[in-house]
Amino acid sequence: ALRCLYVQEDIAQTVTEMLFGAMDELALGDPLDLFTDVGPLIDAQAKAGIADHIAAARAEGRVMKEMTAPVRGTFITPTVISVRGLEDISREVFGPVLHIATFKAGQHGAVVQAVNNSGYGLTFGLHTRIDDRVQSVTDALMVGNTYVNRNQIGAVVGSQPFGGESLSGTGPKAGGPEYLARFTRVPAPDFSGAAATTTEATVQSAIKTAPPPAVAPAPLVLPGPTGESNRLTFVPRAPLLCLGPSLPAARAQAEAIRVLGGQAVEAPGLDPQSLTRLTGFSGALFWGEEELARVYAQALAARKGPILPLIGDLPDAAHALLERHVCIDTTASGGNAQLLAQV
Repeated sequence: ALRCLYVQEDIAQTVTEMLFGAMDELALGDPLDLFTDVGPLIDAQAKAGIADHIAAARAEGRVMKEMTAPVRGTFITPTVISVRGLEDISREVFGPVLHIATFKAGQHGAVVQAVNNSGYGLTFGLHTRIDDRVQSVTDALMVGNTYVNRNQIGAVVGSQPFGGESLSGTGPKAGGPEYLARFTRVPAPDFSGAAATTTEATVQSAIKTAPPPAVAPAPLVLPGPTGESNRLTFVPRAPLLCLGPSLPAARAQAEAIRVLGGQAVEAPGLDPQSLTRLTGFSGALFWGEEELARVYAQALAARKGPILPLIGDLPDAAHALLERHVCIDTTASGGNAQLLAQV
């Protein structure tokens, strides 16, 4: 469900009037009743947390609209709260609460930056008839699924592979071309050789200066209904650390990532505790003893932020690449060129 709605100032009053009118038509009640639009939250604890969030906004005069909830049950009334932007929402609010922010014409770049800075990147919706606006926004977003001029729910397997980035996703997109590979295992080759040693400072410097990948996977045009464009693109993840443990193993790991179109930094013999301090990487490969692998995995788990994997086998494409999908309702811009091509 939508958490934050950014509306251009010029149309904000019209949009909120329509939104509030639609809210007045919602029916709260038993989900078993076909006429119910909004059911209860999962438990009393969930209700209490969101109720506190709404109460704080009400005390600050930021509640724009709220309805009346049933007396019985763990209901939260649908509520609209005014915010300056995503920076005012410190956590995900899993309930019928919508936050609204406004922006001036020409400030859409700042909105995109706010989304990217939020740390979450699952789903984004955009409504505009300006084609170059669609291009500039979708190119800049760090989001797994973007929907243009349509609703942002109901992802279809094979058409809209679903999954996010950063705090909103850790693996391949569900229903995408790289999904099944994660359910298979290709054991890593056995490399002999003495364990090497790499310093934390050397690795941090290499992360910052890692060259762009030589391989650039081509975007995919995915099937969908007439009047809908579905395009999947691949973006290199931040560099993966190749921990060896030997130098030949680290070089083989780096080559395996680069062949897939990703970025790699060779770091054989790196101190496990360095993984708790290093920044700018997206995971690590290690093909050594299980006991040391467990120490590396624990160090990665101790980090704040997104979950980073320790890869003990040959990597798959989703280890090396982020998948970003854009779905566009082409009929909303005044016509559908696909129909013309079929005449």
